[in-house]
Amino acid sequence: MSTEIRHIGVMTRQPTAVESDEVEGPPPSPWDVKRRTVLKAAGAGAAVVGVAQLTASCAAPFDTPVVQADITLKVNGADHALTVEPRVTLLDALRERLDLTGTKKGCDRGECGACTVLVDDRRIKSCLTLAVMHEDQAITTIEGIAPENGLHPVQSAFIRRDAFQCGGCTPGQIMSAVACIEEGHTGSADEIRDWMSGNLCRCACYANIVVAVQDAAQEMHR
Repeated sequence: MSTEIRHIGVMTRQPTAVESDEVEGPPPSPWDVKRRTVLKAAGAGAAVVGVAQLTASCAAPFDTPVVQADITLKVNGADHALTVEPRVTLLDALRERLDLTGTKKGCDRGECGACTVLVDDRRIKSCLTLAVMHEDQAITTIEGIAPENGLHPVQSAFIRRDAFQCGGCTPGQIMSAVACIEEGHTGSADEIRDWMSGNLCRCACYANIVVAVQDAAQEMHR
């Protein structure tokens, strides 16, 4: 016999003591127990084998030969013979192989412009291109724009107009400004902002940068 109670408007049924003690269904057969045991053992064995195979593959030596390319980079008027992997970016070749660390690695994905260099007098972001793509082309970095023991007019204008703070973006800003002036995109402040928009400054020195580019343009075009 069972009792009935109401709980929050819902009719429920409570089992009697006799029903609570009953075990539903027949007891498991020996075959059921044996099957579960076999399945568990098989699963554990497969896991052990998988771990062993993964460990062996990780420990195996990586004997695939690394492809190398012999190239010659013409940087700042000098030829440099290098042996590099085809995947090496121009930025890494300049910084790590030629020790030209003036070109900065900022975002390393072509957004900030800190790695700007000139290739055949055209500005590019060196983190987005491969070194092997620029063999025998004229590459100019921040170290190569000024005469010996002197400053480029853009460098002088940046100093005079206080167009930098931390300096992280400054080499790229200067290289882009040099190209911007040579390309003739300095007719107005808005034109300079437009053609320099690929170079970001975290310190927000944009107003002073524009004035510095205007000053340098006047000096270079005299």
